[in-house]
Amino acid sequence: MRIGVDVGGTKIEAVALDGGDVIARLRVDTPREDYEATLDAIGALIADLQKATTGVAASIGIGIPGTIAATGLVKNANSTWLIGRPLQRDLEARLGRGVRIANDANCFAMSEATDGAAAGAEVVFGVIVGTGTGAGIVVRGQVLTGANGIAGEWGHNALPWPDDEERPGPACYCGKSGCIETFLSGPGMTADHERQTGRREAPREIALAAARGEPAAIATLERYERRMARALASVINVLDPDVIVLGGGMSNIDRLYDHVPRLWSQWIFAATGSAPDVRTRLARATHGDASGVRGAAWL
Repeated sequence: MRIGVDVGGTKIEAVALDGGDVIARLRVDTPREDYEATLDAIGALIADLQKATTGVAASIGIGIPGTIAATGLVKNANSTWLIGRPLQRDLEARLGRGVRIANDANCFAMSEATDGAAAGAEVVFGVIVGTGTGAGIVVRGQVLTGANGIAGEWGHNALPWPDDEERPGPACYCGKSGCIETFLSGPGMTADHERQTGRREAPREIALAAARGEPAAIATLERYERRMARALASVINVLDPDVIVLGGGMSNIDRLYDHVPRLWSQWIFAATGSAPDVRTRLARATHGDASGVRGAAWL
């Protein structure tokens, strides 16, 4: 039995897995800006799941929107009330047992590598493209965190091979300009479309307009696809994953899975000559929004 908890900015979700089957699921609103109440909420969810599974002993994994630094304190969390807190130590003290904690994008990648779109693959790059842009890396069934706990923070590299009009790029909350996240997140597509058309539309509206044949919307999607292809090509050149899995709201744009791999060979080192040999596969997440909490359980 495995219990997974996904600590989000607006909700905390918990599941109990038996093998790969979800046998219980609970969700509560996140007590924003309140660290102690967040600990209470996580503890209560775990206790309720234990009761729902007739008290069977379970391992516990937790996904957070940040990471645990070498000091044992949370860093890089957009749920800012967790930053600088000894979350793992405090939870273990409350629960009286050990827990595993990982970045939520790492949990997503773990879920899809275990029994999702990349099951059985040796190297998996799991990308979440939604409100932000993050990623996790799984190698031979293990999450790769890195010496600084930032492995997979793909969204805060500069967009590679930029066109002239993409320099210096939009400002990013991290303090830099031209980060991949500013182009490939949902708000990034909306802002790009607005810059070109003067109209502020959500990505779903843009995708629907493109499907109807609207030229401006098609142009926005083509720019987005070209940028995603360049960004993922740089990952393939360094990591050479077997599978890249897309999750998050932007992953619901169907044409990405056909168009992006057609484009990325222009920038991939292995793709030389008239018959580019790129074996990396681009796949949609099997478990969708549930991948984060499932991956926490698989930790």
